[in-house]
Amino acid sequence: MNHEREYHTYLKLEKGLSENSVLAYEQDLDKLRAFCEANNIDIAHATPDDLHRFVQEVLGSVENARSQARILSGIHSFYRFLVYHNYIDQDPSELLEMPKRDQHLPEVLTLEEIDRMIAAIDLSAPEGHRNRAIIEMLYGSGLRVSELTTLRLSRIYLSEGYMLIEGKGSKQRLVPISPVAIEWFRYWLEDRSQLDIKPDYVDYAFLNRYGRGLTRAMIFTIVKRLAAEAGIRKTISPHTLRHSFATHLLQNGADLRLIQQMLGHESITTTEIYTHLDIQDLRQAVLKYHPANR
Repeated sequence: MNHEREYHTYLKLEKGLSENSVLAYEQDLDKLRAFCEANNIDIAHATPDDLHRFVQEVLGSVENARSQARILSGIHSFYRFLVYHNYIDQDPSELLEMPKRDQHLPEVLTLEEIDRMIAAIDLSAPEGHRNRAIIEMLYGSGLRVSELTTLRLSRIYLSEGYMLIEGKGSKQRLVPISPVAIEWFRYWLEDRSQLDIKPDYVDYAFLNRYGRGLTRAMIFTIVKRLAAEAGIRKTISPHTLRHSFATHLLQNGADLRLIQQMLGHESITTTEIYTHLDIQDLRQAVLKYHPANR
């Protein structure tokens, strides 16, 4: 029985995943399909024992725990689809355990490092006001770089202090804009009005000097260059500003659920990594300042 086309539609329309995510799910499912064909197993009616064998024989050769977890996530999704559409009665994957993933804590900037990056911006340059507004929005609102490059003017409500962001899976959320970000964005709008804006990019918030949208690579270059000019030796990317935004909110008493909503995380588990960062800071403070450790 072939449910590939229906599963594709399910992932795209019902789950709201992007084309890249759909492709990744289907590619991971191909590994299970190949295993089932090699062992004369009907993939739709694989048993829990069949799936445990798959995990041992196939996933055992995948060294990266993150890749293992992604593949298992795709398998769980496929069998939930089959149950949801009444093709099978019970999900044989429900007892499959996700491998433990290594906890890689993201790099975080201090407030002083953020200030040094901002001070490195040359406001006399044609792109000065734009770059300041970009940094203020990445750090002040915790945007993903993809959310920044696709941000539309028609979804920014400066008088109300909010913008409508389209995140992963085309999910939308309202995100506050700080007064400082609003101020610098208004300066950028004045500069923007002097550009020869190409028709396809009239509604894009941030543009390059040729009136076209900025790419992810351009944002990476801007952030890395400012970090280098500020003398910051950490491994920096636009996502570092998002991590710093969340960590600084938590350190100053913000509720984790509020941070989850601001970041657009579907699961609170994703947001909980920032509690680990906070605990790590506390531990370092104890080691450094407590008299018993001197």
